[in-house]
Amino acid sequence: MKTGGITPLQGWGIAIMRAVVGIVFLMHGGQKLFVWGFGGVAAFMGQVGIPAPMLAAVVVTLVEFVGGLAFLLGLFTRWFAIPLAIDMLVAIFAVHLRGGFFLPNGYEFALTLLAANMALAWLGSGEVSVDNLLAGRQA
Repeated sequence: MKTGGITPLQGWGIAIMRAVVGIVFLMHGGQKLFVWGFGGVAAFMGQVGIPAPMLAAVVVTLVEFVGGLAFLLGLFTRWFAIPLAIDMLVAIFAVHLRGGFFLPNGYEFALTLLAANMALAWLGSGEVSVDNLLAGRQA
């Protein structure tokens, strides 16, 4: 069992996962921001019982859009992974749980994104990231 840091090969795997998860969140946040708008997202959130739906809509939309962009760049990955994980946890319990496990209405995809965000919160950005560039300049 390895007890040290992450190998470069593992770091590349993390970077690939981070970039793909970033695309997913960037697209979902972009859809909320540019297609549905805050009002449309708030209306949906009100229907499913989210408290303060307009505030929640703004927060979720911006966390997904900005967090997705940050993931693509590998910038503040651990910090964005935490609110994105919370976002998925709320999505599971407020929206998808009643749909069962399987898509199209179930929680399997949100659960996968929750797990990916938890992994990124623990593991960081991976091999290629702005986070690593910034850490290199500080060293």
